[in-house]
Amino acid sequence: MAAMHWDVFCRVIDNHGDLGVCWRLCRDLAARGQAARLFVDDASALAWMAPDAASRHGVSVWPWSAAESDPPSPGDVVVEAFGCDPPAPFVARMAEAARAGPAPVWINLEYLSAEDWVERAHGLPSPQSSGPGQGLTKWFWFPGFTARTGGLLREPGLPSAHDDFAADDAAAFLRALGVPDDGARPVSVFVYPHAPLTALAATLATAPGASGWRLLLTPGTPDPLSDGDFGPGLCSHRLPWLTQPDYDRLLRACTLNIVRGEDSFVRAQWAGRPFVWHIYPQDDGAHGPKLQAFLDRFGADAVPELRACWNAFNGLSPLRPGGRLPWPEEGPWQAACTAWRARQGQFDDLVTQLLGFVATRPSPQQAG
Repeated sequence: MAAMHWDVFCRVIDNHGDLGVCWRLCRDLAARGQAARLFVDDASALAWMAPDAASRHGVSVWPWSAAESDPPSPGDVVVEAFGCDPPAPFVARMAEAARAGPAPVWINLEYLSAEDWVERAHGLPSPQSSGPGQGLTKWFWFPGFTARTGGLLREPGLPSAHDDFAADDAAAFLRALGVPDDGARPVSVFVYPHAPLTALAATLATAPGASGWRLLLTPGTPDPLSDGDFGPGLCSHRLPWLTQPDYDRLLRACTLNIVRGEDSFVRAQWAGRPFVWHIYPQDDGAHGPKLQAFLDRFGADAVPELRACWNAFNGLSPLRPGGRLPWPEEGPWQAACTAWRARQGQFDDLVTQLLGFVATRPSPQQAG
């Protein structure tokens, strides 16, 4: 299809994940020949996430304020991430463009969920009957894990790149990060502040591992080893800020990945290693059913203790005696992660689906 201009809007709520998703989306669009412009209210994390953002990848980064004070002409496609609502002056420019020619395709890229209702809501139109966008239509786009959802971010060649990242490459990568090469099994840890890291440490201290385990702590993560003596089989190492490509390599290089939110959650699935998801907690408890929905899709009950482990890590069930987590056996856990990645790889990725939708979208009347 012909190249189009995409405008992506992002408000940073959690200081990593929202921008991480939007940057990956823009990079993937640009890599496929599209023009991408990212409007963001706080681009500071790009300094470590994508230090070459200003000069490479075909993505231009604009301050959110530029779409408020003197908005440029909108692109062919406008993506608002996670219901962030583009500034009213920019939306007014979208409506103005629609009166003069084809309306920009307006997409609300929603949060990822495995819940059943996502299939019913994905792709629905939302005609705008009032406000600066009156007369425009916004389309709901739900990422997901089935053929009836909007897919997952997965740039072309990602699974094979992980497969080609051999053990020697992983060892060299970790050495370059200053991780001692002493045989301890690496565990990446990227979690919210309330994560039960002491329980994780106590669990790994007694988990099988010939040369012990090493927790690789992302910036800002507390070190559970300072909370007690867990014995010689466990140690830790603080990581620097990593670019997105290096974080992907870290996930592949580790025996186990503890991830949070949405971006690292999806990348851990593509890495194909055993992982634990620290889900974003919601005051109304909605994260509980959301976690169970993913475990159901994943087939967690085929791996003894997996559901119990994730529930305990997320505070949804008690810890075991001694303050430990329920812990799955590694072989079945690894096999389930490998099978899950292969199953997800059969679906079109999010950007492929977006490109197809924009090229062939129905009118709101046809969709209804």
